[in-house]
Amino acid sequence: MIRKTYLALPLFLFFIGCQNKPNVYVENTLHKNNGEIKADKIDHVQVEKEATIEYEPIITPEEYKKLLKEDDTVSKNDAINMNKQFMDFYNEWKNVKYRFGGNSKKGIDCSAFTQRIYKEKFDIKIPRSTRTQVKVGTEVAKSELELGDLIFFKTGKVDRHVGVYMGNGDFMHASIKGVKFSKVDKPFYKKAYWTSRRIID
Repeated sequence: MIRKTYLALPLFLFFIGCQNKPNVYVENTLHKNNGEIKADKIDHVQVEKEATIEYEPIITPEEYKKLLKEDDTVSKNDAINMNKQFMDFYNEWKNVKYRFGGNSKKGIDCSAFTQRIYKEKFDIKIPRSTRTQVKVGTEVAKSELELGDLIFFKTGKVDRHVGVYMGNGDFMHASIKGVKFSKVDKPFYKKAYWTSRRIID
């Protein structure tokens, strides 16, 4: 009877040990290393972490083209709105005569005109004179002019002039003949061209 008990006790303990073994490893994989077969134990926690990794989907060419079209539409709408703002200002000031140092409907000069446009229509503050306005924004080539760029001219030994580029080779300015549109490539302005600056990104 005692002998049977001694035999049963180890079996019972072995059985209990197998049942209470921590469930840490869920899988054994075999691989060959230096000619020997070994078992690698994989932690189930790591497996769960890898299973929850999320990957962003790859955008299709069609979706990419659609995004480009939407961005282009937004850009066109911005340009249309900007053009409207400039034209509203022009229509308000087109009958105003030129006056050096002027800054009102009784008379206005070129730099006051550009200063008022940006302040009243876009809430952008720029300096008062052409020599200070030419230092703001970023320089752009004449061939890369866009709607709203400031365009500068050397109209004399010390005289400087400024206007706002409106597209299609036109710029709006307070000239000696009053507020008007002129062509950038008109012989006088083509020869007097100085530089251009981008104020609105």
